[in-house]
Amino acid sequence: MNTITIKNLSKSYGSIKAVNGISLSIEKGEMFGLVGPDGAGKTTTIRILCGLIEPDEGEVVLLGKDILKEKKVIQNNIGYLSQKFSLYGDLTIDENIEFFAEIHNVHNYQNRRDELLEFTRLKPFRKRLAEQLSGGMKQKLALACSLIHKPQILFLDEPTTGVDPVSRRDFWKILSQLLKEGITIFMTTPYLDEAERCHRIAMMNKGEIIALDQPNKLKEKINKQIIEIVCSPVRKAYSILKEKTNHEVQLFGDRVNIMTDISYDEKEIINLLLENNIEIIDSRITVPSLENIFMHLIK
Repeated sequence: MNTITIKNLSKSYGSIKAVNGISLSIEKGEMFGLVGPDGAGKTTTIRILCGLIEPDEGEVVLLGKDILKEKKVIQNNIGYLSQKFSLYGDLTIDENIEFFAEIHNVHNYQNRRDELLEFTRLKPFRKRLAEQLSGGMKQKLALACSLIHKPQILFLDEPTTGVDPVSRRDFWKILSQLLKEGITIFMTTPYLDEAERCHRIAMMNKGEIIALDQPNKLKEKINKQIIEIVCSPVRKAYSILKEKTNHEVQLFGDRVNIMTDISYDEKEIINLLLENNIEIIDSRITVPSLENIFMHLIK
């Protein structure tokens, strides 16, 4: 059964088409990732799904109900964590959760609050003001507030942006546990390494979905390989490969990634670099990452 169904969804801001006729469906208990760069249309999409803004065209059905006709009923069954910390800095952790419980008409919430504080490892800090929390702790508090009313769907808009690596790992552990409880998670992220954790992802660019599938299946479909070469000077190597080959070349720190057909022999590229006085430190052939695939598709 589909928990979320979107058909031909569109939204414009003046001449800018933020969302351009997208369609997709998400099953109950699935973690679905909408990935893409800033300005791709991810936040606009998630705000439409939460009933915060209305689309220009299209249909959105959540939990079997039309978002335009039964918005309040839907909003009582979903949780939303926005990009920016939107809780009250002059309230404590306990008081913030209490406030959101009252908004959702949740009575006798004390046990649920204690569960969430234990779950997010915030219990020792429950009397601390929200403005005094670290970035990662703020996000965990926001998550606890969005879960106080036991939503069936959780919407997360770039939840780990600006969060330190340790807090980000903790956050993903929490999400994994939520999936075991049967919650459907719809998240947006600019981090393609995070998207690997999702059951399925949709790659979005300029308001359109350019690919949709399981991360491993997207890699199989592209039928390419990555020749990764660590070399020096790397910028000169990058320029040579861009100028003298027809391959897609990307620069990552001290290495270049060259996307080629599966059957391509890396020796040709290595010889080209050696002929141009490039020192080869290391080389290997790898499977394309989601970032490689995304760059390939938008080109």
